[in-house]
Amino acid sequence: MDLGLAGAAVVVQGGTQGMGLAAAECFAAEGAKVGVLARGRANLDRTVARLLEFGAADAVALQADITRADEVTAAFDVVRGRWGVLNSLVNATGPKGARMGPFEELTDDDWLAAVDVGVLGMVRCVRAALPLLRAAEWARIVNISAHSTKRQTASLIAYTAAKSMVTSISKNLSLTLADDEILVNTVSPGSFASEGLATWARGVGIDPGDLRAVMSGIAEHFGHPAHLPRAGAPSEIGAVIAFVASRRNTYMTGANVNVDGGSDFC
Repeated sequence: MDLGLAGAAVVVQGGTQGMGLAAAECFAAEGAKVGVLARGRANLDRTVARLLEFGAADAVALQADITRADEVTAAFDVVRGRWGVLNSLVNATGPKGARMGPFEELTDDDWLAAVDVGVLGMVRCVRAALPLLRAAEWARIVNISAHSTKRQTASLIAYTAAKSMVTSISKNLSLTLADDEILVNTVSPGSFASEGLATWARGVGIDPGDLRAVMSGIAEHFGHPAHLPRAGAPSEIGAVIAFVASRRNTYMTGANVNVDGGSDFC
């Protein structure tokens, strides 16, 4: 399917690994111009080279710490100077500062870290990108939430709270940006073997490459089985993100798209 992304300008925040990288690769394969925003220069440079191999019309490394508004603004200034407009923004970085643990063990700093990266990082990127999105012929925003907002786990309370904020803010933006015809949606992944889950799997003695074993571990440790008897690979969600962020998506806005291998909620 032609997603209408050839020549489109796209930025993937958190696009050097996991689901963000999978989405960036899909954009590149469709012939888009892809900017990847992350902190690590070495990972950025490797990703840019990879995206050009995938067929990106252009690719640029946008080095920035999303907890710093000035660095985020500078990154989007690079986009302005290079492409002039922006068609799609994907915010894929999760609340990496969200410490696992029950409510009574979390400090104020734990909560603030989860929100600073997982919520305000997205807010800063959207704010900096809006003038470029408004200048484009068509524009989309996709924010990555999580199915854990509907499937609670005691030890993930800060992570889940941050993701719930992402979903709520996205819904509000879909309303406030509707007159500009900027479509805003969230994609909520279930259990995907990206870096965070792979790290957890190794820590409990599970091979992260064995997707059935990963899902069995998730069911045992978190009580979150899926209808499909395996975890997902990041590549399986990249195409979903790319479609929601594409020109082919013409009328879906304010939606929260679950990609979770089947669950007991809709």
